[in-house]
Amino acid sequence: MSRRFELTDEEWELIRPLLPPTTPQRGGRWRDHRQVLNAIIYRTRTGIPWRDLPERYGPWTTAQHRLQRWEADGTWARIEQHLIDTDEADLEAQIDSTVVRAHQHAAGARKRGRVLRTHEPPRASDAPGED
Repeated sequence: MSRRFELTDEEWELIRPLLPPTTPQRGGRWRDHRQVLNAIIYRTRTGIPWRDLPERYGPWTTAQHRLQRWEADGTWARIEQHLIDTDEADLEAQIDSTVVRAHQHAAGARKRGRVLRTHEPPRASDAPGED
């Protein structure tokens, strides 16, 4: 079971083939891609600073640097494009005006007993210089 803002197993299987191998040509083994992706998603959805990332996602610098690396080498763009293409191909529900509703205040309803006034042009009797 995944937590809020984390990838489900189905989503992970969709993205996993697009990611680089976890053993780079130089250096040691990378932190798990899924954990890093979950960190990026969490940070993006909540809007927190990188330094406030919960410890369960590992070091915040790892997630930040991995996102920067993926953006630079085109991995992030491939993931986004693949998700867009998949969403268009597997679209099960469509949104139309029968399910999208505006809040009552968006339609000009009264707000706490006040009536919204529109700008009215000055009346002829209010013209300056006619005393």
